[in-house]
Amino acid sequence: MYLYGTQTINKDGHLTIGGTDSVDLVKEYGTPLYVYDIQLFRDRAKAFQKTFEEAGIGYQVAYASKAFSTIAIYQVAAEEGLSLDVVSAGELYTAIKAGFPKRKIHFHGNNKGPEELRMAFEEGIGCIVVDNFHEIKAIKELSEKLQQPMNILLRVTPGIEAHTHDYITTGQEDSKFGFDLLNGQADQAFQEVYQHEFLNLLGLHCHIGSQIFDTAAFRLAAEKLVGKMGQWKTEFAYTCPVLNLGGGFGIRYTEDDEPLEPSVYVKEMIETVKETTEAMDFPVPEIWIEPGRSLIGDAGTTLYTIGSTKEVPGIRKYAAVDGGMSDNIRPALYGAKYSSILANRAGEAAEEAYTIAGKCCESGDKLIDHAALPKIESGDILGVFCTGAYGYSMASNYNRIARPAVVFAENGEHQLVVRRENLDDLIKQDMSYKQQVKR
Repeated sequence: MYLYGTQTINKDGHLTIGGTDSVDLVKEYGTPLYVYDIQLFRDRAKAFQKTFEEAGIGYQVAYASKAFSTIAIYQVAAEEGLSLDVVSAGELYTAIKAGFPKRKIHFHGNNKGPEELRMAFEEGIGCIVVDNFHEIKAIKELSEKLQQPMNILLRVTPGIEAHTHDYITTGQEDSKFGFDLLNGQADQAFQEVYQHEFLNLLGLHCHIGSQIFDTAAFRLAAEKLVGKMGQWKTEFAYTCPVLNLGGGFGIRYTEDDEPLEPSVYVKEMIETVKETTEAMDFPVPEIWIEPGRSLIGDAGTTLYTIGSTKEVPGIRKYAAVDGGMSDNIRPALYGAKYSSILANRAGEAAEEAYTIAGKCCESGDKLIDHAALPKIESGDILGVFCTGAYGYSMASNYNRIARPAVVFAENGEHQLVVRRENLDDLIKQDMSYKQQVKR
């Protein structure tokens, strides 16, 4: 059994996370429960930063917070000296309420609304990642109206198809994101912004996909973007100081996954940028990256209580938990795979293979197709690993199921950072129907 971060199995045979007993956490907070190993998040942040510092390269490591966005994790990210990516007014508002340094916030998204852009200007954030010509026009008008400067990056699609799921591939030519690098859109966008009175063009941005296990696509993206920046320097005497190569670094969900260490991705990026800039006589830019899943994904474990079981003779055995697609949509959305453990009997050998089913009224609500576990009993606690990214952030109230609580565990201590929703929370936005009077 592969354990993540600070996880251990204690003398009672219980899974521990951040030095805390998972059984004790369930007794105090109930299930389903998201538990985060905060030391693992901190260690990953330091690993990315250390690689840049050892190379002597200017950098920013921005936490791509769509993976998991709460006040508490933004505060931890700030403690670790990270920058922050947000993609909505809601994430930006959360960051502001968390006291995150505004100049280290980068605003992404392919359809930022007028109020979201205004909010970015009014809060004085560090950078807007511009995605399309509609947005260029809106930002120009807003900056001129407010007489206020703004740093921008141009997001481009470099025409690279990373080897990952179609739904999380974003760097190919046919993408809803960014200016195409191959058909002249990026050049047109550059000419519209590089001499604007209030827009400070920092450079180029790309994000080629997620859950990527090799460095080849990152190297190719770096070559293409540096090449374009070098072309603009030659043609327009404009030197872009920043190259943002995005994120997408893979993590280990199951034994079939073989991710690289964070330092490997970064070293390959740095090496490629240095080689390409030297060949073009172009100064080495600051390199920005945007890890999300690779910072927070395997730091999270979801704990469930097992209820009913069912055997279909000759086909499979089901074990149902008190959550499911309402707290983890990824298996139903794109067949994501997970590994698991009986957290209250973690030292016992696997005897059976189970399909872990959720409680939502959907046949597709299955968290794990083949979970090798000891013989399950009702009331056992199931721990599903690597749910830290896109679990809580994509959770819903489908079937009017309340969203789980979130707990941070670190150095033997634990604290509630998001309370569990209750039934009143589920109806607090509802309005009563007023029957119209017939005339």
